Amino acid sequence: MKVRFKKLSRNAVTPSYAKPGDAGMDMTSVTHLTDTANQTVNYHTGIAVEIPKGYVGLLFPRSSVYKTDLILSNCVGVIDSGYRGEIVFKYKMPPNTYYTSLKRFDDGDRVGQLIIIPYPEIEMEEVTELTDSERGEQGFGSTGK
Repeated sequence: MKVRFKKLSRNAVTPSYAKPGDAGMDMTSVTHLTDTANQTVNYHTGIAVEIPKGYVGLLFPRSSVYKTDLILSNCVGVIDSGYRGEIVFKYKMPPNTYYTSLKRFDDGDRVGQLIIIPYPEIEMEEVTELTDSERGEQGFGSTGK
């Protein structure tokens, strides 16, 4: 499947799979902005994508994020098919961290990954009762330790 994309910066790196069989395409930072007031670092990729209708782009941190002090602020980013802006990864800094001592990504580093998947179009139907299931209404921690 081909997905159209646009480089918004001359330094932008085409999203790509590191190895055959990988689910996520690596995204590379071309520049970053630190917002000390909100304790975030925004990594700009210089890439905009045209997600086809019926698909969604999901942004995840790479496993190498463990080497940093950063946490992806929205856990999973969602790129809807109508969005044409730049892909930006917004990471949270730990509270009371000074930027100079922060373990972070640098420009040119792979800062996250993009997964593009199809999704069904759902039509909600309101009912007065739901069918029974083995689990029922049991919630958090109900299936074991």
